[in-house]
Amino acid sequence: MNAVPSSAPSSVVVEPLAPLPLETLRRRTSTKWRSYGEDVIPMFVAETDFALAEPITAALQQAVALGDTGYTSPDPGIRGAFAGYAARRWQWHVDPTRVRTTGDVMMGVVELLRATIRPGDRVIIAPPVYPPFSMCIPEAGGVVEEVPLVDDGDGWSLDLDGIAASLAGGARAVLLCNPHNPTGTVHTRESLARLADIAREHDAVVISDEIHAPLVHDGPFTPFLAASDAAAEVGYAVTSASKAYNLAGLKCAVMVTASDRTSRVLRGLWPEVEWRTGLFGAIAGVAAFSEESDTWLARLNATLDGNRRLLADLLTEHLPLARYRLPAAGYLAWIDVSAYGWGEDPARRILAEAKVALHHGPLFGTQGVGHVRLNFGCSAEILETAVTRIGALAASS
Repeated sequence: MNAVPSSAPSSVVVEPLAPLPLETLRRRTSTKWRSYGEDVIPMFVAETDFALAEPITAALQQAVALGDTGYTSPDPGIRGAFAGYAARRWQWHVDPTRVRTTGDVMMGVVELLRATIRPGDRVIIAPPVYPPFSMCIPEAGGVVEEVPLVDDGDGWSLDLDGIAASLAGGARAVLLCNPHNPTGTVHTRESLARLADIAREHDAVVISDEIHAPLVHDGPFTPFLAASDAAAEVGYAVTSASKAYNLAGLKCAVMVTASDRTSRVLRGLWPEVEWRTGLFGAIAGVAAFSEESDTWLARLNATLDGNRRLLADLLTEHLPLARYRLPAAGYLAWIDVSAYGWGEDPARRILAEAKVALHHGPLFGTQGVGHVRLNFGCSAEILETAVTRIGALAASS
């Protein structure tokens, strides 16, 4: 089966986005800008430093002007908007009737797990992985089972043999990160199709968090449900415009299915799951998924591509012992700084002495000891200042 092609020709040159001035960013009241004092450069949480796409701003401004702040309607347009987006970007044909909404991706994951596993069932994750994965499984009544990514020295991949052994041993589900956070790995169609075959063989389900899919730099991106017929049978996808378009506070995610059986499970979720969808989140999501926002996304990805490469150069200059691979997706860098002897959780010392807030590597699993996660969804100037500060710490250690 052929890989899903990119939605934009590789020869197209787009202008990067201009990041907002630091004084403007510090007026924000979100987690990124209110967790630390003004002496700290915040690069820990997945928020970006750019103005919203113009269609999103216009849609939200119109809603405020109308006083459109009531309950979310049964069909705010997000299902059809996402189906159009998936077809346009990934040639993935989503049936809008097989889509439901909820407040955010982890909410959707929890509810789908509750609907597909029994209390005490084991659910596979592939660390190092997004820390809420280890939290949402117990919330749904499951037990976390780790099958770490395979690191071959050049990149990461799913341990399909390990997953097969865990499912043969009684695990009932796989919680997949596609693309993977924090490594930025874009799983291949072949790997996803094999995972689907393994899950079907053991009568297990795969729930795929695809929130970083719009931000693939080295592709193509393959939606799990589009990887094969088996994937459509065993899989559920949960995604949102929130990461790519910086909309996390507005609360809207979509849960997607591709078979009659999984669609029945999705329709069987409690109505309250859908009621948690934020109206502003749905309004903003419709605008984000529209063609009118495609140019903005192309400019964002051009900016992030430049920053991931700039980070490599900065690390070579200021932290030459650090180990970093260009992420194939997203704006999160997974960096091994263990050679500097800053302990199991180097983000603590970096915050205390360099005044740069990074995400704590060990929260992503034991594979994160000696690692940090850095958000490069910012200006080149902020990125350079942050790495220079950390480099000064290394020089003085």
